[in-house]
Amino acid sequence: MEPLKSIIAKVATGAILTREEAASAFDSMMSGDATPSQIGGLLIGMRVRGETVEEVTGAASAMRNLMPKVEMQCDPIDITGASDGAMRPLNVSTCASFIVAGAGVPVAKYVNRAATLRSSTADVLASLGVKVDLKPDAIARCVHEAGIGFMFASAGYPAMQRISQIRSVLGTHTMFNLIEALSNPAGVKRQILGVFARKWVQPLAYVLKNLGADSVWVVHGSDGLDEISLAGTSFVAAVEAGTVRTFEVTPEEAGLSRYRADALESCDCESHAIALEKVLDGLPGPFRDAALLNAAAALVVAGRASNLQQGVALGQESLDHGAAAARLTRLIAVSNA
Repeated sequence: MEPLKSIIAKVATGAILTREEAASAFDSMMSGDATPSQIGGLLIGMRVRGETVEEVTGAASAMRNLMPKVEMQCDPIDITGASDGAMRPLNVSTCASFIVAGAGVPVAKYVNRAATLRSSTADVLASLGVKVDLKPDAIARCVHEAGIGFMFASAGYPAMQRISQIRSVLGTHTMFNLIEALSNPAGVKRQILGVFARKWVQPLAYVLKNLGADSVWVVHGSDGLDEISLAGTSFVAAVEAGTVRTFEVTPEEAGLSRYRADALESCDCESHAIALEKVLDGLPGPFRDAALLNAAAALVVAGRASNLQQGVALGQESLDHGAAAARLTRLIAVSNA
């Protein structure tokens, strides 16, 4: 393992790290062997210069190796976002996850801690009655018995909690905003990954390809959201059969209408929980359509739908027949068992 000091010195010159050097550096940071100054200096140095596909691949590999594993009896999908915390809409991916689970595709959703602050996912779930502080075996049981389970970044080991404090002090997105979303402890091979900037759509698709993903959509909305947007065009890079393909999608392609970007305004956790329950109970509106659009993409990635329109139809069936709501009810029961 190359000494961290020499790696920091290399980054300080503007040089690019190899995949192995990046893995070594992030292993040192996440193992608790680096000082706060070293962690901050390396993260900012890479941020200013710009992280590369090889560096992100190495860093994500290191995080995956250290992450407590959640052993699955199925092949779940993840619907998550690599957010910078700048925008604060309703958490569409959580609602979409229940729709997908209701359509018969198991979901092992990984929630970035930065995203948790943005959308209060843990608080929303807790207010709905879901127990969120679960050990890996309990999470696996939720996915197996309820069809859906939630895992939270930084919950696995103390070193990550210290890094989270350093990231908060830095006040800007860093490599960790990228690699947390790439490090699902369930080892998912299928994923919808929303990113906070269009420039990361294609690179992160190549990172996930390097990491062995089977089927992935990396997405970014033209309104700046880390999800497929109802407001206009969304940009996609798909990992399919070992190749990366880029394209664009619109709400109309899925048979849905456009809404203004502010149609999904932020609200407090209690209101968010109520809004989510109303969608699962059948309430129409922009929140339902946004969740359907992202669920449709997940169903395409999972191989359950051949296109977005078919995915929306399956999602509507999941909602209208009560299957999505039943997944929430079952998750509450299993998580508290």
